[in-house]
Amino acid sequence: MANRTAEERQREIVRVARATGSVDVTALAAELGVAKETVRRDLRALEDHGLVRRTHGGAYPVESAGFETTLAFRATSHVPEKRRVAAAAAELLGDAETVFVDEGFTPQLIAEALPADRPLTVVTASLPVAGALAQNGNVSVLLLGGRVRSGTLATVDHWTTKMLSGFVIDLAFIGANGISREHGLTTPDPAVSEVKAQAVRAARRVVFAGVHTKFGAVSFCRFAEVGALEAIVTSTLLPASEAHRYTHLGPQVIRV
Repeated sequence: MANRTAEERQREIVRVARATGSVDVTALAAELGVAKETVRRDLRALEDHGLVRRTHGGAYPVESAGFETTLAFRATSHVPEKRRVAAAAAELLGDAETVFVDEGFTPQLIAEALPADRPLTVVTASLPVAGALAQNGNVSVLLLGGRVRSGTLATVDHWTTKMLSGFVIDLAFIGANGISREHGLTTPDPAVSEVKAQAVRAARRVVFAGVHTKFGAVSFCRFAEVGALEAIVTSTLLPASEAHRYTHLGPQVIRV
């Protein structure tokens, strides 16, 4: 094990990170038979290549064109934080009557947190979101048609974007795989990016909701600039100093 090249070690680190959701420096050092400092050096190299994000004592994988977590996996990570963020995002509804809800687990939680006692029209590409809201007599659900992606159970391609382009939407709740001040909002798949970009264009107000791990992460396809957002909703795990830097680009940043 200890005779692996740096490249082999780093490939194995990425494989483990993607399979389990995160890696730990101490555990990796023991498993690979190398010093902790060697593992830290590997993680720095992998971070430079945009494959992982380092944390205190470890790292987690960055989603990219070649790797994306499934909805099932997302439903198991950072769940209490996602619930807090979703509840705070839903409170930004205001007097909106038409709402776009993005694909993904946090947007699904936002949909479930929307008020059930007033008429709403919800437009979504997400089958789970449509399913969660369809039982509510006050909510009219418009499910965008198209090809269903297996990992996220959401529709994409020209059918989806064409249908979406015919709407003017009061408020869009948008998710992303990464948000950074330099590169804006990004996602790994070009087809998903098209749907998100069209939703941003169709909406009068746009709110991004996401956990702290999304910040500074950059994926393959950019679909919006930070300045297009009215608000960013995240948790207090994002440092106040970093949140403040995003406010300079235009949006209100709400940390819960």
